Amino acid sequence: MRSLLTAAAISLAFTLFLTPVFLRLFRRWGWGQVIRTPEDIRNPSHGAKRGTPTMGGTIFIVGTIVGYLVGSFAGNNPPTISGLLVLWMMVGFGVVGFIDDFMKVRSQRSLGLTGWRKIVGQIIVTVPFGIVGLNFANRAGQTPASDSISVLRDIPLLSFFLLGPILGWLLYLAWISLIGVATSNAVNLTDGLDGLAAGSGIFVIGAYSLISFWQVKQLCTSVAQAVQPACYGTRDPFDLAIVSAAFVGALVGFLWWNAPKANIFMGDVGSMAIGGVIAAMAILTRTELLLILIAGVYVIAPGSVILQRTYFKMTRGKRLFLMSPLHHHLEMRGWSEVTIVVRMWIIAGMLAVSGVGFFYVEWLSRT
Repeated sequence: MRSLLTAAAISLAFTLFLTPVFLRLFRRWGWGQVIRTPEDIRNPSHGAKRGTPTMGGTIFIVGTIVGYLVGSFAGNNPPTISGLLVLWMMVGFGVVGFIDDFMKVRSQRSLGLTGWRKIVGQIIVTVPFGIVGLNFANRAGQTPASDSISVLRDIPLLSFFLLGPILGWLLYLAWISLIGVATSNAVNLTDGLDGLAAGSGIFVIGAYSLISFWQVKQLCTSVAQAVQPACYGTRDPFDLAIVSAAFVGALVGFLWWNAPKANIFMGDVGSMAIGGVIAAMAILTRTELLLILIAGVYVIAPGSVILQRTYFKMTRGKRLFLMSPLHHHLEMRGWSEVTIVVRMWIIAGMLAVSGVGFFYVEWLSRT
C-alpha cells in the first residue's frame, strides 16, 4: 500500500508544482497550439486558444515515470515486466503523438502525421508489447498478457492459438494492435475541450487501478489454484495498480493547469499516451471487452464521428450533428465549454463505476 500511495503522491506533486516550470520552457521553445483561422473552422471561438502552450502530455508522462519508480522502490516493490509494459505503451504512443505535435508546431499548420502514418507508428509500438506480453511467465505460469480474448477474465474458448501457432500469433497481434490503435485514437478525438480528456482519464484509469488492486487479493498463486473459478490469472496485479495510480496522480496534477480555461494543452502526445495506458491496462488485467464500458466516455466522440459520416453519405449531404465530434456539436448548440466538460466527466465517472461494478458482480457470482 505504501508503494501505491507514494507513487500517486509523487506523480501528483510533480505535475502540480513543476508544470509552471515546463510552461516557461514551452513558451521559450515556441510550443504554442496551432489553431486554424476562423474562416477555416466552424467554431471560431477556438481561435482564442491559439498560442497556448501545448505538448503538455510530456509533463504527466515524465511525472508518471518518476512517481512509479519512486513508489515502487520506496515500498520495496521493484518494477515488474507488467508495469514496464504499461510504461512502454505510454511512452511509445506518446512519442508518436509528440512527432505529430512537433510537425504542427514547426510548420504552424494543423497538419502533422497523416492518419495512416499514426496508425503505423502505433502498430510499431503495440507489436513488441504483444510479443513480450506472451513471454516472461512467472512460477505460476502466468504471462503479462493472454492469448485469449477477455471480458471480465480470459475466455479459453476464444484463444487465438486454437487455430495453430502461426495463425494464432497473427490474429493475437492484430487483436492487440486493434485495441491499442482504437483506444489511443478515441482519446485523441475526445481531446477537443479544456480538461475533457484528462479529467475523463482520471476516472477510467482510476477504475483500472481499483480492478488490479482487487485482483491482488484474489490472485491465482499457483498452477493448481488457477483452476479455482474466482481467482485471477493476472501477472503482477499490484505493480499494475502502482503504475496506474501514478498515472492518475499525474493526471490530477496536470488537470489543475489544464481545466477550463487551460493554461496548457496536453496535445497528441498526451491524448495518445492516455490511450496507450488504458489499452495496456485492459489487456494486462484481462478485461479487454470491458474496456468499452469502463472507457465508454471515449467511445462517444469517435461514435459521433462515424454516425456523422454515415448519415452524410446515406442522405447525400445532410448532417446529423452541427459539428462532430459530439462535444463540438454541443458547443454549436450554445452549451458553454465548462458545462460540456463537467457533464462529460460525470458520464465518465458513471461508466467507470458501472464497469467496476460488473467486474465485482462477476466475482460474486463465482464465489
